[in-house]
Amino acid sequence: MTDIHETQKGALKEIQAFIRSRTSYDVLPTSFRLIVFDVTLFVKTSLSLLALNNIVSAPLWDSEANRFAGLLTMADFVNVIKYYYQSSSVPEALAEIDKFRLLGLREVERKIGAIPPETLYVHPMHSLMEACLAMSKSRARRVPLIDVDGETGSEMIVSVLTQYRILKFISMNCKETSMLRVPLNELRIGTWSNLATSTMDTKVYAVIKTLAEQAISAVPIVNDEGILINVYESVDVMHLIQDGDYNNLDLTVGEALLRRPSNFAGVHTCRDTDHLDGIFDAIKHSRVHRLFVVSEDFHLKGILSLSDILNYIVNDQL
Repeated sequence: MTDIHETQKGALKEIQAFIRSRTSYDVLPTSFRLIVFDVTLFVKTSLSLLALNNIVSAPLWDSEANRFAGLLTMADFVNVIKYYYQSSSVPEALAEIDKFRLLGLREVERKIGAIPPETLYVHPMHSLMEACLAMSKSRARRVPLIDVDGETGSEMIVSVLTQYRILKFISMNCKETSMLRVPLNELRIGTWSNLATSTMDTKVYAVIKTLAEQAISAVPIVNDEGILINVYESVDVMHLIQDGDYNNLDLTVGEALLRRPSNFAGVHTCRDTDHLDGIFDAIKHSRVHRLFVVSEDFHLKGILSLSDILNYIVNDQL
């Protein structure tokens, strides 16, 4: 190995030791807000509440069983829309979404053959490595922190830990991230082939179908030459239909993006010659969800997700 590879290998071991020495609870901010939905809540109501509170997921609670019932994410809404849109009578079926309760989401996912939802959870006082490995294994983007009363067995939802928050915690507390200088084109982490893309003229529903079938959270938007110009995210679906107007799904991506809220975090890019040290620095200062790997003239070459980064950090693939 060259010196740069040896240095990166040593840095990874130090970062892993740090993760093992901390708990998931350590990652949580001093003050935070937690919103929990009961499984009897209507899908339309939950969608409005997510939009109102500017969040993209919420833990579910089964009040009858008095226990944690999974995690509601944007993928659930994408699956519901796909399920009703593929029915024989689309307008009537879409209207039924307003009468649909969260309790029935799992049946919808089963019928469309969707990947099972994120139902794993970890104890907040266990090692942070446990949460990282659970997320890495399942490719979940977030994991609920659940405490259990030792005497009664009652569960309590403490918070939800996200990949972004974990990676930001690492970037702010591990100086070793500055030593991760092996280029991405040598690490080859991320997705570099068979990339799902759309254009500004693609119908929103076609993008939703791609999101559901490939279990991804965003589709890059390119022009006819393959140059990256924007991204359509699953959260964009929430903002488009939060008022119950499912006719918006027939809009083109370009038309839909005109309705995107002004607080959109932007499109983050990098080159395949960049290193993880710079990416960790970007995570420290910006709310990064994924990075699109582009050439000098912005041709799309690959996608680097937070899942890819976290998986590499905790599993030491160098």
